[in-house]
Amino acid sequence: MAPTDRQTPTLALAHALAAAGRGLPVFPLSATKLPALRSPHRGERTATHCRGECGLPGHGVHDATTDPAAVRALFAAAPRAAGYGIACGRAPHRLIGIDLDVDPAYGSDAAGSLRQLALQHLFTIPPTVTVLTPSGGRHLWLTGPADATVPNSAGRLAPGIDIRGYGGYLVGPGSVTAHGRYRLAPGTAHLAPAPCPRALLRLLTQPRRPPTATRSTGPAPDRRGEGLIQFVLAAHEGQRNTRLFWAACRAYEHGFGNALADTLTAAAVRTGLPEHEARATIASAARLTTGRNGETNDAA
Repeated sequence: MAPTDRQTPTLALAHALAAAGRGLPVFPLSATKLPALRSPHRGERTATHCRGECGLPGHGVHDATTDPAAVRALFAAAPRAAGYGIACGRAPHRLIGIDLDVDPAYGSDAAGSLRQLALQHLFTIPPTVTVLTPSGGRHLWLTGPADATVPNSAGRLAPGIDIRGYGGYLVGPGSVTAHGRYRLAPGTAHLAPAPCPRALLRLLTQPRRPPTATRSTGPAPDRRGEGLIQFVLAAHEGQRNTRLFWAACRAYEHGFGNALADTLTAAAVRTGLPEHEARATIASAARLTTGRNGETNDAA
């Protein structure tokens, strides 16, 4: 049972102060997991890229701080805060968040996908802080070296696995959202965030290949997507949406998503997925892949 509205901001501040005391930069969140403080630049005619240089609060993850007095001031300005965000990629921990989702649109076996990656690339996820989310997913906390900048991504590593790096944030344990409370997994409260395995760090930091330009000498779009089509056709019941979403994301990332959309739809229909559902999944992949900015205010 969630605490009363009157208790929630007080508990959120207490949890945020505890996190700040461990060197984690924090800022207040609303029950929607969005920053609780409105931007001081709303209504300005000229678009602003201010990240707090103006000296006013309301810049989302850029407000994050470990200073107790500053944390209290942020929460005093956000009396309806229900939780707190933890900025990733910032010293001293340079936190990396591995978000294992259970949303059917992204895949229900994200933990299994991570285990498969670990076997394929020969790394092991060490015991580390783990946060259970209201949806049934989990966040693994890892730390990165000072010379590596990990970008944010959604589904790039594998279906259902989102990464929170520099410019992104994680919802802190103890936060209350519209869907429930974020909690530390049993047996992990005493742990410190573990260093990210080098092999996994390489996967997280390798540059994304730019979209392939259409050239008369290049392969045809359907040829380029042949492997993705076969990946979708091999789907069994329970993984059809997952495979289709992942394949569509890869197609859009490489610049031929629109050209491959009909063929992907037909392949998904052959596996038993209704056509309207297949097209909706591909449209979701298009929105996610082409709409990412990869840096500011990404939350998990």
